[in-house]
Amino acid sequence: MRKTLVFDFGGVLVDWNPHYLLDGYFGSREKAEWFIQNICTMEWNGEMDAGKPISQGVAERSALYPEYARDIEVYYARWIEMMGGQIEGMYELLSDLKRRGFRLYGLTNWSSETFPLVRHKYPIFSLLDGMVVSGEEHCIKPDPKIFRILLDRYRLDPSDCVFIDDRLPNVQAAEALGIKGILFSSAEVLRLALFPER
Repeated sequence: MRKTLVFDFGGVLVDWNPHYLLDGYFGSREKAEWFIQNICTMEWNGEMDAGKPISQGVAERSALYPEYARDIEVYYARWIEMMGGQIEGMYELLSDLKRRGFRLYGLTNWSSETFPLVRHKYPIFSLLDGMVVSGEEHCIKPDPKIFRILLDRYRLDPSDCVFIDDRLPNVQAAEALGIKGILFSSAEVLRLALFPER
């Protein structure tokens, strides 16, 4: 059995969703969704996850959409309001895995400016033996480079690793490097995938 488990953060260990802030800010889920799809998109957010300074990203977006400049500024000024709790059942699962002797690591696409705001807020992060944050590396999943950074930094053998992520392209990128991939849906389903004999 592979004894090294690597976890994505958002959607796997903790709950992040821009709708938690923007639905109330815009007054409806529909208006918030339009804003996410057209103005502060996931692709744009990914630029900050890849290391672009938030101030630069906000300035560039505001210049492109000046009529939404105030709303764009709110996206990161009140970013913490996009955070929910820990994903149900995951703290208990990781605690159990540690007791069983598994090594636990994190590999996340996350801005180096916002992650420090939550790193010590969620106890689940303290269960990890190490982590790689994309914003610190200026490289994001599914780029193979960030997986190699993790493997090299912690001297991990791909054949001993399992990578868990809620995005299929990231899982596929891990598998291309010889890491077993699991597409995350819930703690219960993940436990069954890790321990199918139960």
